[in-house]
Amino acid sequence: MDFLEAHHPCGKDTPFFMYVAYLAPHDPRPMPRKFLDMYDESKIELPPNFMKKHPFENGDLRGRDEKLAQFPRDPAEIKRHLKEYYAMITHLDSEIGRVLDAVGRLGLADNTIFVLAGDNGLALGQHGLMGKQSCYEHSNRVPLIFAGPSVPAGNRSDAYVYLFDIFPTLCELAGVALPATVETRSLVKAMNDTSEKVRDYMFYGYRECQRAVKDRKYKLIEYVIHGKHTKTQLFDLESDPWETHDLSGDPARAGEIQRLRRVLEGIKGEWGDTFPKFGEIFWNGFYKMKGKPSS
Repeated sequence: MDFLEAHHPCGKDTPFFMYVAYLAPHDPRPMPRKFLDMYDESKIELPPNFMKKHPFENGDLRGRDEKLAQFPRDPAEIKRHLKEYYAMITHLDSEIGRVLDAVGRLGLADNTIFVLAGDNGLALGQHGLMGKQSCYEHSNRVPLIFAGPSVPAGNRSDAYVYLFDIFPTLCELAGVALPATVETRSLVKAMNDTSEKVRDYMFYGYRECQRAVKDRKYKLIEYVIHGKHTKTQLFDLESDPWETHDLSGDPARAGEIQRLRRVLEGIKGEWGDTFPKFGEIFWNGFYKMKGKPSS
């Protein structure tokens, strides 16, 4: 808000860019008491995919995030975490509102593009996990909202996009030439045409131990623990959006697994990802993305 106040005297036509990265919603979860009091712990419901523990080793079951709650997960403790999470999101919403009010007060709202994006979700008891370190939907699906000039109001899209698509989208909306090095895709067409899907598949990865790919119906997740392929999961996202029924053991789904493995290998090749193929032995502590170690 101070930046906006200082910038406004330069004139409404002076371009500006403001990137605001909030801590929320992240642990520790401080927020004014009034936001915490908005939520009644006794009325909070556990998600359908709540588990007391994750059913198998995923490569990071004892990471920092996972130590934020006791093992096995206690429903009452998880509800307390959810209450704090919801309260922190509500506090965040209030603070974003203050910024938007300042933009409007300065007469800049009609000439400003707004983007709201989350960087990851948290499990908070889903699949017996607490953090973001997985390839499940609760960790990978995030809010992404555009508003402003040339952005159609009220449109909702189920297109498959990544957060790095924001940059080419802003370039197109602002009439800025896109650098030749940009490999991602503008979402302007998808904003205006809700039938535009952008991509047929989404690709996910976590460190050296997890990779996943999904299409419009199925998601495949592969696990490599200590250099050995240990687990495959297959979910029907249409009938099972909470990912509670692993279909990888169903012989009738073997063809879908093989198909998605081929897709996964193709996407890995595009990104220079050396995560092993199914059945290969692999361990060096890191996977390589475009030749550089991932942290």
